[in-house]
Order: sequence, then C-alpha cells, then structure tokens
Amino acid sequence: MTSPAWLTVLTTTDSEEKARLLAQGVVEARLAACVQISAPVLSVYRWQNAIETTEEWRLLLKTTAERYDELEAHLQEAHDYDTPEIIAIPVLRGSAGYLGWVSAETAPVTSQGSRGPRLP
Repeated sequence: MTSPAWLTVLTTTDSEEKARLLAQGVVEARLAACVQISAPVLSVYRWQNAIETTEEWRLLLKTTAERYDELEAHLQEAHDYDTPEIIAIPVLRGSAGYLGWVSAETAPVTSQGSRGPRLP
C-alpha cells in the first residue's frame, strides 16, 4: 500500500488573530492550499503537572504529503506554543478536482517561477 498523497493537518492556537496569521502564512508560503479556522473549542489537557482548560481556535490545513515537512517546520517556527499540536491525518479519498487543486496550490515554485504539476 502506498502512502496517501494528501493530508489534513491539525493545529490549534489561543486566539482568532493568531489563527488567521498562521493560516495566512502557510497559504502565502504555498505549504497549504486552504486553511479552515473553527470557532473556539475548549481544550482540556495536562501541562506541567496541572490540568489546564483553554479556549482555542482549531486550524485544518489542506496540503500534500510532499509539503508536510516544510509545513511542520513553518508551524514550529511561527507558533508561540512551546509544544504546538501538529497532527497529520491522511486523506484516503477525495474528489479528483479538489485534490488536484490542493496539489497545484502547494506545488513548489521552480527557479523559473513556474509551479510543479498542473490540473488536468
């Protein structure tokens, strides 16, 4: 079985403004084709031996497996959490048109300024 070519990557942050900045940064860098920001969610977790309850904004980033390492590095650098949640979920199936668009929007820019694969 081959690895999935597309991923949905999940991360969270503690404000809508930070979520928008993270989303804008990864789309501008072509590391994600689209980022969906969900309304606040309540996160309950253990941190430094204490139970914490925090309101967070969830980001779902649509990308390719090829771009994941760069996306993770970008999120680690741009995020203000000590240990940000960065989880990749494989996309096993999806519409050809949408997945083709994700591939085209995240294709690395070549030295001549063109992008990689194009939609059929």
